[in-house]
Amino acid sequence: MAALAIPVGLASGTAQAQRPPLVLAAASLQESLTAAADAWAKKGHIKPTISFAASSALARQVESGAPADLFVSADEDWMNELAKKNLIVATSRVTFLGNRLVVAAPADSKVRIPVRPPAALARVLTAGPLAMADTAVPAGKYGQASLEKLGVWAQVSPKVVRAENVRATLALVERGAAPLGIVYATDAKASAKVRIAGVFPENTHPAITYPVARLKASTNPDAEAFRRFLVSREGKAIFVRYGFSAR
Repeated sequence: MAALAIPVGLASGTAQAQRPPLVLAAASLQESLTAAADAWAKKGHIKPTISFAASSALARQVESGAPADLFVSADEDWMNELAKKNLIVATSRVTFLGNRLVVAAPADSKVRIPVRPPAALARVLTAGPLAMADTAVPAGKYGQASLEKLGVWAQVSPKVVRAENVRATLALVERGAAPLGIVYATDAKASAKVRIAGVFPENTHPAITYPVARLKASTNPDAEAFRRFLVSREGKAIFVRYGFSAR
């Protein structure tokens, strides 16, 4: 019996429709964006594939031609970088989430972070290694900006241990490799092994915002629908449950 011949166009179209959207997302979104993808799948859609890493690393992947559909950054700068290179669909860009910058300590630690005076803040932060994301990463950039604004960066910087992203920073505190780490409030909330020892004033660093955009290279028909779900009231509510603020 002759094999059934499937038209090439139909076969490729079916495969395309079945391929899940690929989302490149900031490391701090691990639990929340996974929950959003699960909620989307429950509506009858194919669950998106999500790759989590530092926003800087993901942006460079896009610049190198990574075949992704959506990018969710932990700051505006890396999204701006892709916009300048015409790699995102400008009309799809939406800033939809916010976060806070905090100092995380082990759950059994009694330390409290005094924001002022500078001498007291520096004394606490230099008592041991201070874990921070690299300054190419949004969390590291926000952390340095805040410490500079508070007048303690010069004293604190020699004690800083750099990590590749905010979740790697959190892991250093969880393992006891550093007694303190600068992370987002949502990261600290996601771990039972740490607690928030102090919160940086919002006026000491740029606003922590999360933009999402569809990439120009995207060919997945479900990508735009998933982006719209993320920025909808229903989508934002999922992130709020994980400690983010909706914008």
